[in-house]
Amino acid sequence: MKRYILTGAPGAGKTSIIRALAAKGHVVVEEAATDVIAAEHARGNLEPHTDPAFIEAITALQKQRQTTAPASPSGVQFFDRSSICTHALSTFLGYPVPPSLAREVERMAAEGIYERRVFFIDNLGFVEPTAARRISFEDSLAFEKVHVSTYKALGYTCVVIPAAPLVDRVAAIEAHVRAWA
Repeated sequence: MKRYILTGAPGAGKTSIIRALAAKGHVVVEEAATDVIAAEHARGNLEPHTDPAFIEAITALQKQRQTTAPASPSGVQFFDRSSICTHALSTFLGYPVPPSLAREVERMAAEGIYERRVFFIDNLGFVEPTAARRISFEDSLAFEKVHVSTYKALGYTCVVIPAAPLVDRVAAIEAHVRAWA
């Protein structure tokens, strides 16, 4: 199974791309952090990112989604973020990487879970706030740099998908995957 990660700054369009890929019949796995945030908001915790346990909750949900993702007849899966993104988030928030996250990143590398080429979705030049996304555009750019450096430090290559209309971004990703087959 070839598992491709889509990563990038908050609000770069990763989820829109993932949904477009799903609409075209690809197997996709949704981002975990947004769901962890929504669950915490439902419990009345409006700032879950202020608790280091937030990182562990995201890690656990990401691993569960990765290990239970449906098989793909094409042999390709697309993931909206990965535990490496969670590693970048931990760094960005100033938290030490928890042991559960370190183990998960090590497992991913040892088992070759994801392709070493990662689709880095370039920012769109703005960020639209949502219930889960409350980051400023300036902070998203700083977070973007942390993502790039984290992936590179862990041996991954970021393949930039530039800002463009959604159909063009999806086509670029599909073209890369075909070329790498």
